Amino acid sequence: MNLIPKKNAILMLEDGTIFHGYGFGAKGDTAGEICFNTALTGYQESLTDPSFHDQIIVFTFPHIGNVGANESDYESAKIFAKGVITAAEITEPASYRSENHFSNWLEKNKITGVSGVDTRALTIHIRKNGAQNCIISYAEKIENINIEELKGKLNKVPSMEGRELAALVSSEKNYAWKEGGWDHANNSFRKNGSEKYKVIAIDYGIKRNILRSLVDSGCSVQVVPAKTTAEEIFGLNPDGVFLSNGPGDPAETGKYASEVIKKIVAKDIPVFGICLGHQLLATALGCTTVKLHQGHRGANHPVKNIDTGKVEITSQNHGFVVTRENLPKGVKETHLSLFDNTNEGIELIGKDVFSVQHHPEASPGPKDASYMFTKFIEVLERRKRKVA
Repeated sequence: MNLIPKKNAILMLEDGTIFHGYGFGAKGDTAGEICFNTALTGYQESLTDPSFHDQIIVFTFPHIGNVGANESDYESAKIFAKGVITAAEITEPASYRSENHFSNWLEKNKITGVSGVDTRALTIHIRKNGAQNCIISYAEKIENINIEELKGKLNKVPSMEGRELAALVSSEKNYAWKEGGWDHANNSFRKNGSEKYKVIAIDYGIKRNILRSLVDSGCSVQVVPAKTTAEEIFGLNPDGVFLSNGPGDPAETGKYASEVIKKIVAKDIPVFGICLGHQLLATALGCTTVKLHQGHRGANHPVKNIDTGKVEITSQNHGFVVTRENLPKGVKETHLSLFDNTNEGIELIGKDVFSVQHHPEASPGPKDASYMFTKFIEVLERRKRKVA
């Protein structure tokens, strides 16, 4: 008697490679750019991070589902990733914070996944052949899946290169953010900080934990949509401007964002950017960006702070990078990836303008990079004292 269930899902890559597995979440087809994430946990945060818009995530850690799902770990209002790929079957939740089984949460949100895939072989394939589009199909029976139809659907999926996605995931209107980080003593998020500094956060796909970090740092935070004009931002009288993370090709988003950022810099307003915000600042300052072969996504990436010589363990999620060659005059490189020597940070000499490619708010175990928020606050405080 065969007690092993029959596989009922297919993962097909753009280059024709096919993996068979077991479907979970919602039945159906889902397509997007495949990428792998090496973090041991944080899967709910990843799926709800707008930077993963239109991407299908391979979690390289085999046991996914231990934390379950809850209302506190959302990085935005909804799931932005298109699908999930795991090695093992989704595990039963074992966390006191769990409010729902991970697979049930995915099904409720109409997200399709496939388990039973050799994620080690798949990750090696991506590293060798580069990021590419893929499609997952999950049916009652694998015989119900039509390979030729899948190929047709996959051929219609656009490349991530050349796509402007920030405006699609951005907020539609201004709003104030008041919530701070998690308070373990009260089992809830902290409310309101000192609100000493007025910061305008441009939302290109912003993560909630970035906003919480700004609040915890003493900022009064006003979030504005991606296509907000410089004049509208000046009208809000900010002490500083934050440029957020987000999805898509920075060269495309830069077509409307660069001029806005240039005007903010020219106005001598302090600027701090993270991830896509880093790339957009770099673009505004005359740098160029390129698509990485496989991208950086995980919670264990070593980054060298060029000024101090220290190595920081960072959280990362990006498929594009600022080119290091021929940096414009006045632009200084501040951080460097020790995985592949790509750029991880810049600053504008003589200005309070800087950014990093990694995520200092994410705290992937260590909090090595969280000083970037302190750096921003020190700039705002110095400006306040100077005015006074």
